[in-house]
Amino acid sequence: MNTPRTAPLHETLREEFRRRISTGVWADGSQVPSEAALCEEFKTSRGPVRQALAALRAEQLIVGGRGRAPVVHRDAQSQPVETFLSFTEWAVGLGKEPGQRTIEIAKRAPSPVVAAELELADDAQVVSLLRLRLLDGEPTMVERSHFVLEAGQPLFGFDTDSGSTFRFLMDHGVDLYSARHTIDAVAADQTDAELLGVPLGSPLLRERRVTSSSKGEPLEYAEDRYRPELANFVVHNTLKQRAPLARVLSPGTPGESA
Repeated sequence: MNTPRTAPLHETLREEFRRRISTGVWADGSQVPSEAALCEEFKTSRGPVRQALAALRAEQLIVGGRGRAPVVHRDAQSQPVETFLSFTEWAVGLGKEPGQRTIEIAKRAPSPVVAAELELADDAQVVSLLRLRLLDGEPTMVERSHFVLEAGQPLFGFDTDSGSTFRFLMDHGVDLYSARHTIDAVAADQTDAELLGVPLGSPLLRERRVTSSSKGEPLEYAEDRYRPELANFVVHNTLKQRAPLARVLSPGTPGESA
C-alpha cells in the first residue's frame, strides 16, 4: 500500500469540529471555543482554524460572529460524512422507510479500478457488497461497495439486509473518517436495469466515493447509481468557501407533494 495522503489541516480541523457537534461535545446552543483557544489546543495558526470555522458557518452548523460569539446550531440541515454515506440515515431523516436487498457479498480480488483507488497490492483481496436500496419500497439505488479486507471483514457477521453497513462498521471500530465524492451520469447496465426496473441504457445518477481513515488510508471504494427522478444532489457554496454535498429527493418523487 502506498504512503497515505495527508489532508490539509483546515479539512482535518473541519471534520473534528463536525464530530464534536454531531456527538454533543459541543452542545447545541453552546458557545464555540475562541480561535485563540482552538489554536492553542491544536498547536496551529489562526488560518486553518478560521477556514474550518468558516466551513461550519457555510453549513449553518455554527451561527453568529461579527461582534457576536459564534454558537453551535446542531439542528442545521447539514450532512456530516457518516450521514451522507448512510442511505439508511438519509432516508430516516426524510421520514421515509429505508430498505435494502443484498444481491451479493463476497471476498475476491479487486478489479484494476478498485485496486488503484484503494492503493492495493497485486495480491490483495477486498470485501465486495452489491445491494439494491429502496425508499418506501421503491427501488432507488444500486450500491456497489468494495472495502479493504480488514475494514470489510466484519460485514460477514452482519445481516446486510437489516440496515446501514456504515453504521455497523463504525460501531465496530472501523475508522470511516472522510470521503471524496465524484458525481456524474452513467448508462444503466444489465444489473442496474434488472434491479431498478428501468430500460437498459437509461441514464442514472452516479456517485463514486473513496472513504478514508483519519490517517488518510483508503478503506472503501463505492459506486452508487440512483434513479435520477428519485434523488439528486445539492451543493451549498459561497464565494470563498467550498461546502459539502447534500443528497436530496428529486422534485416530484412519488409520495411527495408537488
